[in-house]
Amino acid sequence: MLSLSVLMRSMVPTEALSMTKMIQVLREEHRNIEELLLVLEQELLVFDRGERPDYEIIRAVISYFQDYPDCCHHPKEDMIFEKLKVRDPVAAESVGDLEVEHHNERTRLQRVADMVRLILTNHDVPGQKFDHIMGDFIEQERRHIKMEERLVFSAAANALQSEDWAEIDARWSEARDSLFNVAMEERCQSLRERILHWQRKEGELENDAFVHK
Repeated sequence: MLSLSVLMRSMVPTEALSMTKMIQVLREEHRNIEELLLVLEQELLVFDRGERPDYEIIRAVISYFQDYPDCCHHPKEDMIFEKLKVRDPVAAESVGDLEVEHHNERTRLQRVADMVRLILTNHDVPGQKFDHIMGDFIEQERRHIKMEERLVFSAAANALQSEDWAEIDARWSEARDSLFNVAMEERCQSLRERILHWQRKEGELENDAFVHK
């Protein structure tokens, strides 16, 4: 006898499953990105207290953002947006140019990377500049994520047809299964887990130091 969950799943159209799966994956990736933005925010707070942030953690987060979004996250969003421009041009126009948005993300990230490199090679970087560049990157990433969740995903869910989601799913499955993408996704996942582990350890050490003062 089939369980209720299996029966319910069998009643859901395949295209709905594809749509739900893709949007759920993108939202989960956004949550993962937010975790790393929180790490950067914590290091920025350390800097604002007049202390030295952990630049190794910051460099690791930069490395993640240099690799993961363009390899594993943005391609899915770009495929959805291309379909949205065909199915609902008005909704797509309200979003603007998603490709430019992603390009601007890379530009802001490069500013952070350049600034950290200057600091680690003993160049003088004004504190206000560090605060502005890092804070702007964090703020704009969050703005971008909110825009996608509020405009792109909801518009795509309403406008795209079953064949659109099936094509997106098939194209992404083919790309994901390439050796390069598999290796990159595994590397970035491992890096993200290490960053979060380092951050927890750092927090534990700070708490111990505070307790023993």
